[in-house]
Amino acid sequence: QVQLVESGGGLVQPGGSLRLSCAASGRIFSINAMGWYRQAPGKQRELVALIGRGGTINYVDSVKGRFTISRDNAKNTVYLQMNSLKPEDTAVYYCNATIVVDTTNRPYDYWGQGTQVTVSS
Repeated sequence: QVQLVESGGGLVQPGGSLRLSCAASGRIFSINAMGWYRQAPGKQRELVALIGRGGTINYVDSVKGRFTISRDNAKNTVYLQMNSLKPEDTAVYYCNATIVVDTTNRPYDYWGQGTQVTVSS
């Protein structure tokens, strides 16, 4: 059984910063891509940032220059540093990881429970 546990959400004023963390635990053989998605009320879930095992990174245009994704492979953890936050960044943020759990090398998609980020004055 694999679990993704997120932390770091909360309420912040516009222009502020937050750092999200997501740690994977359980039966893990290897982790491929790790990423962060978000879903605002009434909107579809969207990809925010993605980082491959080798470090290749992609961001949605709306967060480029403000958010930074990173990972610590030794700790099976992915981070999202969010700076210059805007009210439109308000959403539930979900961690995602593509994980190989045995020697078949078949990857499975796992999700965290979500953490609320609210940007408001």
